[in-house]
Amino acid sequence: MNEYPVACGRAQVEEVISKSRFITVVTPFSEPEQLKQALAQVKQEFPNASHYCWAYLADAPTDTVKAGCSDDGEPSGTAGRPMLNALQGFGCGQVLAVVVRYYGGVKLGTGGLARAYVSGLKHALKQLPTKTKRLLKISRFTIDYQHAEPIQRLLRGCNGELLSQNYDDRVTFEVGLPKNQIDKFTLGVNNLTNGRVTVSFQNKS
Repeated sequence: MNEYPVACGRAQVEEVISKSRFITVVTPFSEPEQLKQALAQVKQEFPNASHYCWAYLADAPTDTVKAGCSDDGEPSGTAGRPMLNALQGFGCGQVLAVVVRYYGGVKLGTGGLARAYVSGLKHALKQLPTKTKRLLKISRFTIDYQHAEPIQRLLRGCNGELLSQNYDDRVTFEVGLPKNQIDKFTLGVNNLTNGRVTVSFQNKS
């Protein structure tokens, strides 16, 4: 996976199911340590609800380490886990979903609860603004002036990004490339500089 969509805006959907009011809020989220603050904001916006169930994917949609969910007092497995499954199925990363429930007095049963918590989330995800996040490997290296333009052309041909450049007595580039383009770029730089420049890559933080 060289790129994937991430949340870049908010979506909100409200449904009434068997007299219970379900409000789904979906927002960008990439820092698990800020979960408490994010939940506090939702609780302030929608106070005195019976439940605030949530699920998040703080990184890529396939990353199960930076993921979490909570039933917040609903029967185990009826809210948080179905919500997390829905987020993963949608394929969007860096996203937090909170479903606020105002209990209406009618019990839905375990199956009914799971469907209710996922229903609004699926509608909200269809409305969610997203952008593409590219997974880049980073390299910083110094070259002679005559190699600057050819290497920039090579970089564009490898679908890379010129992140920074500094012109002094020589030129220092910081570049980012998709993992599957690193070998092509490294070989190209080696050929252009007759082996005098070596590039190595690290993960983008």
